Amino acid sequence: MSVHDDLTTVQRSLDDLQRSVGRLEQQLGGGGLEIRRVRLDADHLRESVALLREAAAAQGTARRPDLVTISDTPYDVTLWTDSDDEGLGARDRHAP
Repeated sequence: MSVHDDLTTVQRSLDDLQRSVGRLEQQLGGGGLEIRRVRLDADHLRESVALLREAAAAQGTARRPDLVTISDTPYDVTLWTDSDDEGLGARDRHAP
């Protein structure tokens, strides 16, 4: 599935959630703290999905950076002659 398809599926689910919350509000009354929190959470989810949709669209139009080829040839070992072995300490010192 593509990102667009997944976002569309999420959007449909959120639409269903909005309708269900609306029905609950009618049945329970819209003044209670609990139903207002559920309504607010559903609204935040809608906003977050809208932001995701915008980010996905921007990412789709963005140009991918060129790939850099890394050679398989071994590095010159003289590059590391002046460094300590990581995690082992210096060669001429002992651990406490």
